[in-house]
Amino acid sequence: MTNASVREFKMPDVGEGLTEAEILKWYVQPGDTVTDGQVVCEVETAKAAVELPIPYDGVVRELHFPEGTTVDVGTSIIAVDVAGGAAPAAEDAPAPAPAPSAEPEEQPAARQPVLVGYGVATSSTRRRPRRTAAQDTTAQQAAAAVQQELNGQAAPAAPAVEASRPLAKPPVRKLAKDLGVDLATVVPTGPDGIITREDVHAAVAAVQAPREQAAPVPAPVSAPAPAAPVSYDTARETRIPVKGVRKATAAAMVGSAFTAPHVTEFVTVDVTRTLKLVEELKQDKEFTGLRVNPLLLIAKALLVAIKRNPEINASWDEAAQEIVVKHYVNLGIAAATPRGLIVPNIKDAHAKTLPQLAESLGELVSTAREGRTSPAAMQAGTVTITNVGVFGVDTGTPILNPGESAILAVGAIKPQPWVHKGKVKPRQVTTLALSFDHRLVDGELGSKVLADVAAILEQPKRLISWA
Repeated sequence: MTNASVREFKMPDVGEGLTEAEILKWYVQPGDTVTDGQVVCEVETAKAAVELPIPYDGVVRELHFPEGTTVDVGTSIIAVDVAGGAAPAAEDAPAPAPAPSAEPEEQPAARQPVLVGYGVATSSTRRRPRRTAAQDTTAQQAAAAVQQELNGQAAPAAPAVEASRPLAKPPVRKLAKDLGVDLATVVPTGPDGIITREDVHAAVAAVQAPREQAAPVPAPVSAPAPAAPVSYDTARETRIPVKGVRKATAAAMVGSAFTAPHVTEFVTVDVTRTLKLVEELKQDKEFTGLRVNPLLLIAKALLVAIKRNPEINASWDEAAQEIVVKHYVNLGIAAATPRGLIVPNIKDAHAKTLPQLAESLGELVSTAREGRTSPAAMQAGTVTITNVGVFGVDTGTPILNPGESAILAVGAIKPQPWVHKGKVKPRQVTTLALSFDHRLVDGELGSKVLADVAAILEQPKRLISWA
């Protein structure tokens, strides 16, 4: 029969328009007590990895899906008995009274690292351990054994203590998952006990290293059997599941490539003066502490070109058969991260001064590298820049982000022989490529935009007269 006190918590849409998310980690188990605002699981969407807080108090009755399962938005993932009693063995069985605790529960300090879109809960919460004390002891002794092999020293067996979730950022968790490393066995070296990528690689190296290279240490008689070694695929092929960001990116690129008729135009331009201006701005006290590089001036040049040719900043409404011209620019910057390619955007970039644009670019890049980009930051982009030059590539034919009309690819900046003032001289040169949706951008409009960007980068003083 149905228990009226049981509440079903459904997978929310943590980003605009998302349809599914993968459960990466459960922080609670059936029988655990939860409070309003307590994080119960970590999920990965097509946009980012986020932690989900439960919206009510109670006792966990059931987890509907195991870790690693992709669940549709709107599907119940956890059942909580809000009456506060422990889950009974049968529906009609009375809930046993909770046993009195010999010692008062110790409330842990507020959680330090939080993920995108969620802050620390205002009320103190308690996360109960997923594993038994015996399992915790085994994990800690296995970690001590790894450290013992690294240091060539005997490590005492760790006492049985309450388990806590290892601290690591989402990209590091994904790396550990891909390599088959249990974060509980990794020795952290980051600030505040956070596990870094280097720590994960060190754990892998410790497992793979031949035992004869480590000093032989006799195991205590009472020590439990060491944890099973991490298994690695030594076959000629490795299959990588496509999900999360990579799955969403693949679907979006296929949809874009076969929906919007792409046209790509190219121009090679002398950016020597732009590089000189970058060096001057670095010395300007107005830009102290800000990220100043060629991408900053390229972004500003594109914004000025859009201002001079506003029809390029548009989208195609298939249902209404209309072109929607945007009177704002949410400038996307393609970023390669451990989770895959993401394109966060700077909201209302057209209204920002050059120092403000530099600050926004710096925040965007830092957040993406740390894996903290929120789903909202990747929504509603209008035009994008992809800097393939950082990989030493001369140029490319970029694919449009769905719903956008144009994307500018920036190639590597290299010294090349160039005719300058009637003489061949070594100049700093790059190649720009502009892809656009030919349904709403014709060749004339696309050419004007690309030519304007090139002209500004060749003579950056035009930023003043054209802005």
